[in-house]
Amino acid sequence: MISSNDFRTGVTIELDGSVWRVVEFLHVKPGKGSAFVRTKLKNAQTGSVVERTFRAGETVPQATLEKRTMQHTYKDGEQLVFMDMESFEEARLSPEQVGDRVKYLTEGMEVNVVSWNTQVIEVELPNSVVLEVTDTDPGVKGDTATGGTKPAIVETGAQVMVPLFISIGEKIKIDTRNDSYLGRDN
Repeated sequence: MISSNDFRTGVTIELDGSVWRVVEFLHVKPGKGSAFVRTKLKNAQTGSVVERTFRAGETVPQATLEKRTMQHTYKDGEQLVFMDMESFEEARLSPEQVGDRVKYLTEGMEVNVVSWNTQVIEVELPNSVVLEVTDTDPGVKGDTATGGTKPAIVETGAQVMVPLFISIGEKIKIDTRNDSYLGRDN
């Protein structure tokens, strides 16, 4: 159990049979009446956001999340197969369970799989990945780093905006959190 006074950004709690992550919180002490905690909660499974008010000191169950390091080994039809790096057990996840960052997932990549009551909540990819550009418009002599951007397709099929001087076959570093180009990889 966790007290509403101990809410911080990122804390996970159990409400109505699902896991909620505290996105924002505000302790309010009005002149009259008792204090309360106004929160904004995000559902870890569906992504929906709700605002909820708790009395100061009210206790709610804290969600116990399990984080395991797993390696993406291969794709079996629509299922993505991950291997636990400690027990070597396999787990099969759907692309929906991995989320929108599935477009950066490559075979052999180690990820953190966060689960609650044996139900996968999210798959955390590394903050940046290095991928090879497979398709883009050819670079023209004289293009500079500040000249602009063009779309490029990387080896996983994801599209990323890159500077004009990037050409096919180059390895680039991509920020998986906001789909941005970080630079060339040497």
